[in-house]
Amino acid sequence: MTRLRLVLDTNVLLSALLFPTGSLSWLRHAWQSEAIRPLASRDTTAELLRVLHYPKFRLNGDEGEDLLSDYLPWCETVIVSQPPAVPECRDPSDRPFLELALAGQADALVTGGGDLLALASVFSVPVLTPNATRDRLRHG
Repeated sequence: MTRLRLVLDTNVLLSALLFPTGSLSWLRHAWQSEAIRPLASRDTTAELLRVLHYPKFRLNGDEGEDLLSDYLPWCETVIVSQPPAVPECRDPSDRPFLELALAGQADALVTGGGDLLALASVFSVPVLTPNATRDRLRHG
């Protein structure tokens, strides 16, 4: 079985990491069982690190490190040296995820965000919700 190579947007990833019994906890199990291979770039990892420091998450340094150690070792690092042309997006912070999906030849970009989902019809990489991704994993 070929594992899906996926770009997970920050909100999806945070839900999987911060809520171990939440609706997206299956994603964590999927990368740890190697059913999926998350892709990461310098910019998407920097975004994750930035967001993990938000006061609302109340994470101390060790807790943040623990979360990263449950994710980063499972990732395939993609170097995006020449950012590819991507569709214009309403939220400029979404751009690195689009670039990573193209540069890394991802099977899909997984998001719950409306700005990225709005690009599904014009982006060459499938843009899927977490539920659609789970269905795709279940049905091959």
